[in-house]
Amino acid sequence: MQPRGFLLLALLALLALPSTAAKKKDKGKKGGAGGECAEWTWGPCVPSSKDCGAGFREGACGAQTQRLRCRVPCNWKKEFGADCKYKFESWGPCDGGTGTRARQGTLKKARYNAQCQETIRVTKPCTPKTKAKAKAKKGKGKD
Repeated sequence: MQPRGFLLLALLALLALPSTAAKKKDKGKKGGAGGECAEWTWGPCVPSSKDCGAGFREGACGAQTQRLRCRVPCNWKKEFGADCKYKFESWGPCDGGTGTRARQGTLKKARYNAQCQETIRVTKPCTPKTKAKAKAKKGKGKD
């Protein structure tokens, strides 16, 4: 009976650690010096150089302003911003008329009060099917 009690106590202690760490992290995110301000308005993440990479996000609440470090991924889609997270469907078939394929995404999460569209549609060029690759793979095994 004692080993079970010890294991249960150890499990509860391990589960309590991440929740206290998350609470400390959330206090820093709200950013209110002294907790005076409740409604922070955050702007977009602006990269320090070029159009992606490390940068800063400015926030305001009343007379207070703050800058947070942030990062814009280099593969982000400029049409809908880096702070709008979408869940996408599979790519559709290739449209012969335009030479593109499309898919639709529904909003999953808007970070830092970003203004995001509920649904978006993105396109990309169709990839031509190359038979040269298939022939090259078949030829490799004959050596």
